[in-house]
Amino acid sequence: MPVSSSDPYDLAVIGAGSAGLAGAVTAAGLGLSVALLDAAPQTGGQFYRHPARAIGAARPEALHHDWAAFAALRRRLERSDVRHLPGHHVWAVTQEDGQRWAVHAVTGADGTAERSVRVRARTVLLATGAYERQLPFPGWTLPGVVGAGGAQAMLKSGLVLPGKRIVVAGSGPLLLAVASSLAAAGARIPAVIEASGYLGYARHLRALAAHPHKLVEAAVHGAALLRHRVRLRTRSAVTEVHGTERVAAVTVTRLDHDWRPVRGTGRRIDCDALAVGHGLVPQIELAVALGCATRRTTDGTLALTLDALQETSVRGLWAAGETGGVGGTQLARAEGELAGLAAAARLHGRPVHGGRTRALRRRRDRMRAFAEAMAVSHAPAAGWTDWLTDDTEVCRCEEVTAGTIRAAVTGLGAHDARTVKLLTRAGMGWCQGRMCGTATACLAAGEGAAEPPATHRPVEPPAERRPFAVPVPLSALAASPDEPAGGRPGTAPAGGE
Repeated sequence: MPVSSSDPYDLAVIGAGSAGLAGAVTAAGLGLSVALLDAAPQTGGQFYRHPARAIGAARPEALHHDWAAFAALRRRLERSDVRHLPGHHVWAVTQEDGQRWAVHAVTGADGTAERSVRVRARTVLLATGAYERQLPFPGWTLPGVVGAGGAQAMLKSGLVLPGKRIVVAGSGPLLLAVASSLAAAGARIPAVIEASGYLGYARHLRALAAHPHKLVEAAVHGAALLRHRVRLRTRSAVTEVHGTERVAAVTVTRLDHDWRPVRGTGRRIDCDALAVGHGLVPQIELAVALGCATRRTTDGTLALTLDALQETSVRGLWAAGETGGVGGTQLARAEGELAGLAAAARLHGRPVHGGRTRALRRRRDRMRAFAEAMAVSHAPAAGWTDWLTDDTEVCRCEEVTAGTIRAAVTGLGAHDARTVKLLTRAGMGWCQGRMCGTATACLAAGEGAAEPPATHRPVEPPAERRPFAVPVPLSALAASPDEPAGGRPGTAPAGGE
């Protein structure tokens, strides 16, 4: 802990998932004072989301893979001096004097009155994770349509299912895990609909050979689907949802290699829920606001550019986990530990070297190669926009349809996502483009573009510097003092109550 109330923490970690936990306990073990901020009331992030104690779940670990690794991190956290600050929604990170950082957050995740909190630190580790990428289609706004990860979160945190008969669709390895967990919980899964396929992994045999446990995981999920008689359909997609008050059925259509629907192949499947997702998008808003460099990933999203020790292009700011590219919890733990080592070495004034660091770097690089293979194999192709009718809502918050965006492109000369946004308000709603960003960018780059896209993969809109990473009430901003609040960093609300 800081030696006095005015001292900053050595390290502020934002996000208490696998990467954040690993970074926090590693740094604390090397003598750093650490504050760990997270929006959730419990540690674990999205992957290890688990029920609140009040629900009384007897064996929450039964819903998770590799629970032992998380439990070990949680025990290390409990034994450490890390200051855990749950229920803290971080909306900005600023640099105060060129030597220390200020992490701005609002509390109130548990329903209490929101307060503004400022935590000061000499270094920062961003471990903010990712959110689901959604590709719209006719009917996707009907009640009963949920994200694939969202369906899993409902099960893990609330022990509830989005329906009784659930179609799981989209692209990526998450679908198999979601389907097997929903089926094990008692849901009927008529089919898993994968828009790409699995033959693409054959082009990455070296990465596969380095991770035999991934093949074992796939076999476990495959066996579960066979046991529950779940059919797997590849090169197919849900292209329409039917129903009035709620999902009643979906149309599943074969796709060509560019993800364009093949005429005459549509098949209707009755269901009362659809869990759909097309991979994950790194959550990098805090870093982008600070001017951190980004890179285009192989599946078209934006991730942070990091050096060999997980530091961003801004000195003193590290990142780990999905912020540097989606790769799973094992990769996140390795990156978090490496970032914790690097931050400690910087503050102790010595170089980062040794067997531990070298081993972590090798492990990270192997897992990152496998993550790249997954991204390439499941990357959406440009033809998916053929699913969209002109009256399909693309931006749900502002109710902007595909027809409106197409008109902005063909009739008003909008050739990029930002211009489309200014002309149509797509992406200006509550989610700030998290739900519609991919679709808006694809429509802007496709029809009416001066030049065809350089790749068939969808391109996310350029990263924008926004002062707020999450919605913040004006009352919290008004309560923020011009000078830092008194008391130990992170313990006093704005105004020094």
